[in-house]
Amino acid sequence: MEAQIQAFIRHLTIEKSLSRSTLESYSRDLTGLQDYLRQQAVCTAADVQRHHLSHYLLQLKETGRKASTLMRHIVSIRAFFHYLALEGVIMQNPAIHIEAPKQEKKAPSVLSVETASLLIDAPQPDSAYGMRDKAMLELLYATGIRVSELISLNVDSVNMQLGFIRCVGGGLKERIIPFGRMAKAALEQYMEAGRHELLLKSGSDREALFLNLLGTRMTRQGFWKMIKKYAKAAGIDGDITPHTLRHSFAAHLLDNGADLRAVQELLGHADISTTQMYTRLTKVRMKEAYTNAHPRA
Repeated sequence: MEAQIQAFIRHLTIEKSLSRSTLESYSRDLTGLQDYLRQQAVCTAADVQRHHLSHYLLQLKETGRKASTLMRHIVSIRAFFHYLALEGVIMQNPAIHIEAPKQEKKAPSVLSVETASLLIDAPQPDSAYGMRDKAMLELLYATGIRVSELISLNVDSVNMQLGFIRCVGGGLKERIIPFGRMAKAALEQYMEAGRHELLLKSGSDREALFLNLLGTRMTRQGFWKMIKKYAKAAGIDGDITPHTLRHSFAAHLLDNGADLRAVQELLGHADISTTQMYTRLTKVRMKEAYTNAHPRA
């Protein structure tokens, strides 16, 4: 099988133009499979059966490999045997029906209301950048939009009088999302003072709502660095990401009795089961609060 693996890697190199790291992953995964098959006295690809592959994946799982790692091995194995079938090396493909392990879903990271306030209040709105950062954090927490949606907002995406934004998400689906008085105040200050200063930069993007130091549209990377900076300034431990405020928005709404369907619409989830993970998180926190506070818990 060693020569066949090498031929497969050459095929990927020439036909697929994959990165070096991806090719190394394929080679490493398939070499591991080859070593296992040798131990089972299976020396040629034509002798490989589905149960050989299933047992190999089970062995990997029992050694503590993550579901994502197992999935990568499955992708490598499927691609390899598909290639051998196309080349006529094997008559039947034993990898067609091997099952992928279910991905482990981690509970979303949610800030307490107090910690979210510390983060949002960290920017000092005494400069154009401070006003912008304050407005971005307030709006992100007020609406629960994704970072990609936040930085894609234009000036005409905001209806300040009625207090809502028009947001375009995945699949170009448009959502109308309200925001509250604190986000409105931060946005008004930024748009009346801070944004005008940033627009003085040459080549400024006059459509974009949030601008960087060059006067062009704020980037994901720029916002990522910004939220990390303010989390540190606020003394917040743990890994805070832009998505943390989206998770916190959803969880805090549900904590305070918001309808699940309404939260689904606000977040732009196609499937309500995605939104339901926040209800499970809310129940866990309620149980913890009860246990900690009730004298006979």
